[in-house]
Amino acid sequence: MTADAAKLIATALSIAVGAIGPGIGIGMIGAKAVEALGRNPEAESAIRTTMILAIAFAEAVAIYALVVSLIIKFT
Repeated sequence: MTADAAKLIATALSIAVGAIGPGIGIGMIGAKAVEALGRNPEAESAIRTTMILAIAFAEAVAIYALVVSLIIKFT
């Protein structure tokens, strides 16, 4: 295996593994938000705000994984 092939495999693995956690987390956040809305529809604005904030933090982890994979690819 050449160094270029190893870099491509490392790039693919880093973004794949780095996207699994945020994907699962965002799914769980959305499911719990819908469940909370079903239980208490009057609190929609507070639930939506909290959900969007939590999704942004979870998505930041995926962006970090993307940055790491790009660093691996282009160094």
